[in-house]
Amino acid sequence: MPADLHPRLLRGFVATAETLHFGQAAARLHVAQQALSRDIRTLERLLGRELFTRTTRSVALTEAGERLLPQARRLLALQAEMVAPPPRRTVLVDLNSAVTGADLTADRILAAARAADPQATLLARYHGGLAAGARELLAGRLDVSFGWFSGLPPESRERLLQRPVRLERVALLLPQGHPLAGRTAIRTAELVGHPVDICAGNPATTEWTEFGERLLAAHGLTAAGAGSYPVGAAETARYLARHGHPMLTTVGGPELPGVVTRPLVDPVPLTLVSLVRRPGQGDPGIGLIASCAAELGEREGWLLRPPASWLTAADEALLAGRP
Repeated sequence: MPADLHPRLLRGFVATAETLHFGQAAARLHVAQQALSRDIRTLERLLGRELFTRTTRSVALTEAGERLLPQARRLLALQAEMVAPPPRRTVLVDLNSAVTGADLTADRILAAARAADPQATLLARYHGGLAAGARELLAGRLDVSFGWFSGLPPESRERLLQRPVRLERVALLLPQGHPLAGRTAIRTAELVGHPVDICAGNPATTEWTEFGERLLAAHGLTAAGAGSYPVGAAETARYLARHGHPMLTTVGGPELPGVVTRPLVDPVPLTLVSLVRRPGQGDPGIGLIASCAAELGEREGWLLRPPASWLTAADEALLAGRP
């Protein structure tokens, strides 16, 4: 086939062969009929054969035209396949937990991304915590997770990338009968004598347990002993009612039956939530998640540190851009 055979000539030929009418074929292609006729003559000259028989009343394919038609269709289909954008890959986003709340960071970011691009294929996953999410990231079974990056093992941090997203205020979940449940906020010093549940023993949230240990140690507080960890809102409510210890959480989480959420103050403890992913991921869906996280954070001041707050040294280093 001649090297200078342009796909435009084949498109004109196929349209004319399918309509057997130069005017209708030109209208389908949004070109002038004169231009289409010129392209057909050019194609016939390049191939050295007539493709149509023309009269004042009709147009018909010649035998050469009949042979060329399926070949032209295959070539045009191949060209369309070659220039088509790659299919959009499904991006797996870890929300940590299937329990939804009014102001959970990962939930809001995913909702914003889906609203920004309804055609993006973004699927939520619920691995329970960043420790479990990091294992899935490193195994290639997850694309994005969120949580306290500084609490991951060093060997995991070295293989993952993080972007600070939000400073979340730390709070406590308390059963309604707890002595501190009547407060609107709980001063950190009031927790002396009240062991705090930091989810010790849960392999999915070891990073959160690490954060709790640092927070309690910095303020002279004690942790409750490890137990069988609950999964889900209803089980967490039963667990709290049974054990009675306040459980470390963040502001903006779900409402649980028989449980109240109270923020910690004096000082206000903060935990840095990061977007965590593997290096070298250039997927548009991941970029969409990251851009929506940045836009939400900018609009709502997610990374502005309030006065009289407490932050781990590791989080201060991440915010400052240091390793």
